[in-house]
Amino acid sequence: MSVPLNETEAFKLLQHHFAAQFESVFPDRMAPKTIVVIPSLTLDREILDNVTGVNYYEERLLCMLMLLRMPNTHIVYVTSMPIDPVIIDYYLHLLPGITGYHAHKRLHLLSCYDASTASLTHKILQRPRLIEKIKDSIPFGHLAHITFFNVTEQERTLAVKLQLPVYGCDPELLSLGNKSNGRKIFRRCGVPLPPGYEDISSVDDLVGALTELKEEFPALKKAVVKLNEGFSGDGNAVFSYTGSENVLNLRQWIINHCEEKLCPVAKNLPVPLFLERLSQMGGIAEVFLEGDIKTSPSVQCRVNPLGKTEVISTHDQLLGGESGQVYLGAEFPARLEYAPVIGDMGETVANTLRDAGVLGRFSIDFVSIKQPSGWSHYAIEINLRKGGTTHPYLMLQFLTDGHYDASTGDYMTASGQKRYYFATDNLEGEQYKGITPGDLVDIAMNHDLQYDGSSQQGVMFHLIGALSQYGKAGVVCIGDSPEAAARFFRKTTEALQKECRHC
Repeated sequence: MSVPLNETEAFKLLQHHFAAQFESVFPDRMAPKTIVVIPSLTLDREILDNVTGVNYYEERLLCMLMLLRMPNTHIVYVTSMPIDPVIIDYYLHLLPGITGYHAHKRLHLLSCYDASTASLTHKILQRPRLIEKIKDSIPFGHLAHITFFNVTEQERTLAVKLQLPVYGCDPELLSLGNKSNGRKIFRRCGVPLPPGYEDISSVDDLVGALTELKEEFPALKKAVVKLNEGFSGDGNAVFSYTGSENVLNLRQWIINHCEEKLCPVAKNLPVPLFLERLSQMGGIAEVFLEGDIKTSPSVQCRVNPLGKTEVISTHDQLLGGESGQVYLGAEFPARLEYAPVIGDMGETVANTLRDAGVLGRFSIDFVSIKQPSGWSHYAIEINLRKGGTTHPYLMLQFLTDGHYDASTGDYMTASGQKRYYFATDNLEGEQYKGITPGDLVDIAMNHDLQYDGSSQQGVMFHLIGALSQYGKAGVVCIGDSPEAAARFFRKTTEALQKECRHC
């Protein structure tokens, strides 16, 4: 009599069989297969509560609908609340060689009808009937897998209940991507990183780390303190040493001024709560890197179920907020003068993660400073999940059927043309509130903002559902040069401003 598997063993067995499925089915465009998309942000709620319109971030993976261009592929897309049909039509009209009718037959939209702040995965787990509906949406004979935004123990539980493998990282390995272990991995790989300290688990540890940093670098003006688990920079805080000049007892000065001089990035995260979270989840403190010319590039990598590592994109991230700690958007690809260099560094880290068992998409973020002798690059964190640069790149790839060449830093379409984009999740304005999905589509059509498949240039909107309530949307502006992509973004903002003036 066989012994029932526990959840961890059952999940590992599902993942083990995924490699054979991947090898036999993924390369075949005509193979019958189903992808279950569950775009749950299963992250710290106190951090997510600071993200405007966070429930609508479930719409960011609607780029996966482009997989319906394969005529025997089905998509099951699950959300907290139903998605406006206008938004679905907006995506499906882009499918090359596929009618809307044919795509709709293979798209299965399911909803929890629950707008609460709980994670989508938690909501699904509370609804056994919905779990059965997901199962029933997968046609007989189809090989299927799940894609999540990030994978935690909750996602593992859901995968086992659905008996489907996950194209993502085993939650047992998630700690490899926290801020402390990221620094250790960079050090092991020989990749430069900012001077600092990891495994901080108390206010006393933090005071000690801040003291040692200042004593080691007397000219240091600021340090960055990061919770081990953060999102979009909202788990960070900046500590200012202003006022510590000539003090006799630096450690005591930091103790006395810690709450005054520590500024969390998240707007609604007071210092005492930040320090409490630091004690609970741990974190790091490191030098705030200064430079007259400073950029924040990111390398996105993927390990497939066969163990192949690939650098799939580089971006120059646009940061804002307190001392430039919050992700606002990105330009693709990263600067050609250093994209191949950071790509090599990212691949080194990716190979180490692969050897530890990591699967799926993840990114490595850098800070790059231009020196008289050239660029200096410092790895600052690993994100073992999809991120803000995932959906724009997927949209470009699906629309152009192209690829990124990590050796040159160029993206080439299937027809051999270079493409660039500017992307943001933060096209935001108080005056945009009240614009419905239908209104936005009308504005895009009237101002020629739609993506043009013939030229493979134009504008793609996302986070469309957030616009009416929050005055916020996302956009990917694709052009044949960086300047063209920037022009599309200016044209978009000008059109929205003009339309709002007429309201």
